[in-house]
Amino acid sequence: MRRSIVAAQEEEETEINLTPMLDVVFIMLIFFIVTASFIKEAGIEVRRPEAEQAEAKKKANMLVAISPNNEIWIDRKETDPRAVQAVLERMKAENPAGSLVIQADKEAYTETLVLVMDAARQAKIERVSIAGNPEG
Repeated sequence: MRRSIVAAQEEEETEINLTPMLDVVFIMLIFFIVTASFIKEAGIEVRRPEAEQAEAKKKANMLVAISPNNEIWIDRKETDPRAVQAVLERMKAENPAGSLVIQADKEAYTETLVLVMDAARQAKIERVSIAGNPEG
């Protein structure tokens, strides 16, 4: 009888308490979620024109895509051309220091590109770039 009590005590003492480890893992998970930067997408795949002076932009906070059919996409939603300025003003209010990158398909009309650029200027967005692929 004495042996079974000692064996039960030894077995109980050898168990590993996982609660502190789970707490650490949970805290790390929260930390990575909070500090992660989320990638914003315009909503459609665009074939960008090639450009000699194309350079990579590190942080583009606002993305606008123009499809080959001259549809304007912002935040994965097709946007009416008359509402582009209002949407850009809202995005600028959310992130005043943000920059805008326009991803225009090479088949899109220049008129649509100019419309988006004009709306960005009226929304007082100062840093506007047009996306292109480097030649080569």
